[in-house]
Amino acid sequence: MGLIETDTSVARGPGDLGAVRELAMHVRQAGIASGATAALNNVEPPSGEELASLLRTMIAALEASPVPKFEWAGVVRVLDPEQLASLLTVSLSSLNRYQSGERGTPDSVAARLHFLALVISDLAGSYNDIGVRRWFGRKRSALGGRAPDQVLTGEWDPEDAGPARVRQLARELVTMSAT
Repeated sequence: MGLIETDTSVARGPGDLGAVRELAMHVRQAGIASGATAALNNVEPPSGEELASLLRTMIAALEASPVPKFEWAGVVRVLDPEQLASLLTVSLSSLNRYQSGERGTPDSVAARLHFLALVISDLAGSYNDIGVRRWFGRKRSALGGRAPDQVLTGEWDPEDAGPARVRQLARELVTMSAT
């Protein structure tokens, strides 16, 4: 989602409470999951079970919270402007204005951008940037022989059945690589 740079100390590892707290602070600065962040920063460190619960809460909040201010930079590092404009169903000039902050990102575009940021995040566990870009154009039997970029056309909504299936395919790659 672009909330942290990958070269920051947050990348130390999931078992490091300091790293988790630092990550939570970045999330809180974006206006997300402030309650979970406060609980992580209590004087008494959370138990393993409490930490897992707080992280699940943060993940759910992140998935439900578009933050275009941060997401533009992360998504444009992976997708070229033409591909991104097509997937978002916006013109290149509008994309440039939204990305630069010259014009506010409309809610519908912010929702699609957020969806793409989440899909890219899922794919990043299996593909490099070139592979991620190409993934959107490959036909998939699970999509009825269509490619993800053929499903994500027009005024699509991330909660529609087609986009939900695209996200599920991306998530399955993470699950498969973890086994």
